Amino acid sequence: MSSTADALTIHQLLGRIMYFHVLFIEPAHRPSPPPGPGPACCNHGASLGRRTAGELLPDSAWSGLAEVATTVPAHHQRCPKVAGSCCATCCVSAAAAAVAAGWAETECRGYRWADPAETLLRTCGRAAAARLGRVFAAQHAAPCPALDQLTVPEPLPGVDELPLTGELLVLWANPIATARQPVASWLNHCTGLDDVRRVLETRRSGS
Repeated sequence: MSSTADALTIHQLLGRIMYFHVLFIEPAHRPSPPPGPGPACCNHGASLGRRTAGELLPDSAWSGLAEVATTVPAHHQRCPKVAGSCCATCCVSAAAAAVAAGWAETECRGYRWADPAETLLRTCGRAAAARLGRVFAAQHAAPCPALDQLTVPEPLPGVDELPLTGELLVLWANPIATARQPVASWLNHCTGLDDVRRVLETRRSGS
């Protein structure tokens, strides 16, 4: 990360994820059983010696992302080892994927749409894993070969379709450039998914 100001921006955006999750997602999220374990992380697979979760995540703003991911266990595919020795960047990418997929699912249901297609959830999760994972890796000098295999799929849902998930993906596409301007939107004036749904319905009826 190029400066202390850039690091502060990243922390602010992570705080925004946690704030929006508590305000919008947790009250509307439907509990569901967790999946089986995900693929082994770099440190427990073929590529050893990566910087570990135990080294980088404790007392970091990024640990909040991991905490949010535990509240959407149906989408959180962690390394089978689940230990402090896991690759830190793999852990962040897995947490980001869980958050984006969980948000997309909860938004779709909160707006009274049909249950989201698995393709949409995978697309959102993969995009978030790539974008947040790369920011983390750059900030902490923690390269991860798994990131090289992550491409951002298209198309992604926009803020007019899934406001929370869409904004998350947009902000993290280039967070330093985006967030040097204040992050402000009509979402800041909503207090729950019902408010967001009403805004979307009003906008669509007026278009």
